[in-house]
Amino acid sequence: MQAHRLRRTLGYLWAAPCSLLGLLLALPLLLCGARAGRQQGALEIALWPDDKVRRLPFAAITFGHVIIGQNRQLLARLRAHEQVHVRQYQRWGVLFLLAYSAASLWLWLRGKRPYRDNPFEVEARRLGDGQQD
Repeated sequence: MQAHRLRRTLGYLWAAPCSLLGLLLALPLLLCGARAGRQQGALEIALWPDDKVRRLPFAAITFGHVIIGQNRQLLARLRAHEQVHVRQYQRWGVLFLLAYSAASLWLWLRGKRPYRDNPFEVEARRLGDGQQD
């Protein structure tokens, strides 16, 4: 039990710079009416009421232990996928931002799909969505 607690604490600390970035992005959103809730060790921010969906480049996006989504319904539907990203941040720490971006750039330069073929997204779909590509 102690080893699990220590591993969890270290995961939070390792991902903390990215979580701080997520909190900095979330603060003005919260001041403008977004709603926050805690789910599975992450802070989820719903931008709008559940019936609102806007044309944004993302349905949900994760920064460390902060997940920003368009509404609570989408957050609930995408929770397993975004939780895979939370674990990726715990594994990679601040290097995740660089590794994710570098993987997307490399794929784009090779004529592949920078989002869909990104190995971090492939893992999130496989583990979080149960989808095989």
